Amino acid sequence: MASTAQSRIRSVSYAKYGYMFILPFFLVYCFFQIWPLINTFILSVYGNGKTVNDFIGLGNFEQILFGTSGGVADVRSDKLQSSFGTSLFNTIILWFGNFIPQIALSLALAVWFTDAKLKIPGKGFFKVIMYMPNIITAASVAALFLKIFGNSEFGVVNRLFINWGLIDKTECFKFVSDPWKSRIVIMFIQTWLWFGNTMIMLMSGIMGLNPSLFEAANIDGASSGQVFRKITLPLLRPIMLYTLITSMIGGLQMFDIPFMYQAGRNTFNEHTKTIAMFIFNHVHQQAATVETQDYGYSGAASVILFLITIALGSITFYMNRDKEAIARKKERKANLKALKAKERGVRA
Repeated sequence: MASTAQSRIRSVSYAKYGYMFILPFFLVYCFFQIWPLINTFILSVYGNGKTVNDFIGLGNFEQILFGTSGGVADVRSDKLQSSFGTSLFNTIILWFGNFIPQIALSLALAVWFTDAKLKIPGKGFFKVIMYMPNIITAASVAALFLKIFGNSEFGVVNRLFINWGLIDKTECFKFVSDPWKSRIVIMFIQTWLWFGNTMIMLMSGIMGLNPSLFEAANIDGASSGQVFRKITLPLLRPIMLYTLITSMIGGLQMFDIPFMYQAGRNTFNEHTKTIAMFIFNHVHQQAATVETQDYGYSGAASVILFLITIALGSITFYMNRDKEAIARKKERKANLKALKAKERGVRA
């Protein structure tokens, strides 16, 4: 009797309570993530304007990507195609220009702070200071840099140059309206905001490596550069891949810093306009009235951005896959297949 009761107790499953606890998350996720994504795909194949419900298929995509409407070029379609192409170019330039220095600086600091041979005083203090920009709101940072790098003589940098006698009041640097100066400032802001977070992630990856590998390398007389190239970098591939993917997704969706770093309130600089700003523009500022806002174009641009992210992510995963593990897996499958064939032959 006791054994029967014990077996019944062991057979009780508490999985349903776990599902009940995680159910609110999935409900919120479906409402705020899944449904908006599905609705974006729906909007992308319908006409523009809030009151327009005509299904037009891939018409919005055709106008954005090729500048034609029904196979015929027109002025509006050409402007859309040109604007989207410029936004895509700006997005890639701004992301690439901040990711390269960000990953280089973060990796150097992560290796420096985790090197046991370097007795750096105040490591914790420096880590906190370098991470702090990440907790500041992007809008505040953009407003701060807009004051520092303003176009006029009242900008901090221009005022310093004037006081030092390097430039005249009529020769102020156009850090906001000049194409490459404004891009460089935005790249610097993005790097300054995120390098601390990237550094912490890379440090956690390095600290998770087997210390015996580094001890063996030191015993063998390996230099710091050899340890970095032969041990640290290869073993950091998973966390580096994660950093690259997350940075790429965030970079393609870049909005707040370029949006706030503008000379005017109602106009966007074409040289810093990103895809996210293109989408925002056609929903909120393209048209004078709500009834004529271009939801279809915004939906199509969102879908294109979604597909670009999937394509780049897939390429990144493919290029960084573990070729040796794949070869071993194929070899195991081939051996298993040969063994099964041999067993079938013996039975026959």
